[in-house]
Amino acid sequence: MRMTSFIDTIKPSNEQLTRATSGLSQDGQTFALEGQRQSTIPLLERLYRGITSPIRLLPHFLVIGAQRGGTTSLYYYLQTHPCIRPTTIKEVHFFDRRFHKGLAWYRGHFPTQLAKTYAQQIRRQAFVTGEASPSYLFHPHAPKRVKQALPHVKLIVLLRNPVDRSYSQYYHSIEQGHETRSFQEAIDLEEERTRQEREKILKDEDYESYAYRHHSYLSRGIYVEQLQAWMELFPREQFLILKSEDFYANPAAALKEVLTFLNVPVIEPQLRKKTYKQHNNTSHSEMDAAVRNRLVEYFKPHNARLYGFLGVDFGWDK
Repeated sequence: MRMTSFIDTIKPSNEQLTRATSGLSQDGQTFALEGQRQSTIPLLERLYRGITSPIRLLPHFLVIGAQRGGTTSLYYYLQTHPCIRPTTIKEVHFFDRRFHKGLAWYRGHFPTQLAKTYAQQIRRQAFVTGEASPSYLFHPHAPKRVKQALPHVKLIVLLRNPVDRSYSQYYHSIEQGHETRSFQEAIDLEEERTRQEREKILKDEDYESYAYRHHSYLSRGIYVEQLQAWMELFPREQFLILKSEDFYANPAAALKEVLTFLNVPVIEPQLRKKTYKQHNNTSHSEMDAAVRNRLVEYFKPHNARLYGFLGVDFGWDK
């Protein structure tokens, strides 16, 4: 029997189940999983993951953003690799929204150390695990939290033309019921909606801002400031920065680059897939030409700073 299968089918004792259902582990951390996505995980599995948290891994890599930049598709492609083990859910949101739950709760979402040992010593293959929460790039507290917990983690960033990214986010917000205004009204209202929210978040790490999360259409596209905050804490070699448009045009080439970055074997059959299905894709009408021109001009100076900072011209200003 494979060790990975064995370790996932061990049943906890009655005493452990009692402790877990009370919401506490041995170190007092809460393991109750919140959110609609997490509620789909079977109860016994959630309890078991909480109990076995001390022998679970922390991630080797994080896909930190940008939102609506192709992170979901990339993460699903990575999961098809035999050396990459996923989390219980794609977006754990630990370093932005659930940091108060503690590192033990976070570990509960990852594979066990025994699974890694079995893969490396018995099967003689690499073993990495990671998660993708694209809001990490934008959240002001995420860089220092990740630095404290995962100082050597590899960070993957997908950057999409900020004009298209903002429009995609807008329609995503419409679908999820977070937006009712027209796109032009939404971007006109962004400063009023979010003006004081970032300052409140900076002053109070426990403060949750609905507007900052769902209505930051333009500010999420000012990538240079977000990357500067991350690169003040992490060396450049821990980052892989990809242009989303290149990823969409040639996913196999981008996937190969990511696998090389993660130091796992590049598997040709995986790269030769006839189709790469896009995940979490949102269909919408074309943006009004006048609004697009307005946003191109808005982002030009921010893009110029980004190009200078990274030494790469993404060609988004045409």
